[in-house]
Amino acid sequence: MDLGLNGKNVVITGGSKGIGRAIALTFAAEGANVATCARNQRALQDVEKTIQNKGVRAFTQVCDVSDFSALEDFLEASKRYLGSVDILINNASALAISDDSTAWEASIDVDLLGTVKAAEKAIPWMAEAGGGSIVIISSTSGLEATLYRDFAYAAIKAALISYANKLAVNLAPQRIRVNSIAPGSIEFEDGLWTKVKEQNNNSYKSVLESIPWGRMGSPEEVANAVAFLSSDRASWITGACLVVDGGQHKGNM
Repeated sequence: MDLGLNGKNVVITGGSKGIGRAIALTFAAEGANVATCARNQRALQDVEKTIQNKGVRAFTQVCDVSDFSALEDFLEASKRYLGSVDILINNASALAISDDSTAWEASIDVDLLGTVKAAEKAIPWMAEAGGGSIVIISSTSGLEATLYRDFAYAAIKAALISYANKLAVNLAPQRIRVNSIAPGSIEFEDGLWTKVKEQNNNSYKSVLESIPWGRMGSPEEVANAVAFLSSDRASWITGACLVVDGGQHKGNM
């Protein structure tokens, strides 16, 4: 299926590794131009080169999205370079999974307010252009309570789903679609589950056994869902939260 993304201009926060990197490369493979930010300059340089090798335009800039001035500068620079912002993917996450005040502060500043500030900046551009698409990366942790003590992470991921739903309803008259994605356990090199596998294999196996599909997901599987939701092929979908987890959530309700 041709998603019709060729020539679209996409901005992604947190696109240097894992899910964010896979999203950036998936859009590039579909012919979209991509701008992305992250805190690691070397990783950004690598993804920029990989995007360009797919024959599309790439723009990268070092940015901590919790620094709202830096985030605004990145978004404005992206628009200048690309010419427009057709699609915004809010992916950056502090991945703060402890239960202390530091985790709350990081989750609020990076995951929640970073998303809100980026959306607030891009929405007027999309409205002026006649429409656009926003996808917010949440998590299945935001859907139901578990015994894990990831209070801040889970609460903020739930807030992101709610925020996406509210935006979807309020922005529909401006032809701006807003959806969220809730990935389950996603494994990739140097990611959370790789580290858990190395440091606490029993915990890793326990989570693996909770997934009906029998394996963890890949960043590319999440990226494919993001690309579809962002595209005109999903033109009548807004306010949806698409779970991408191999049945993990349903299997543990």
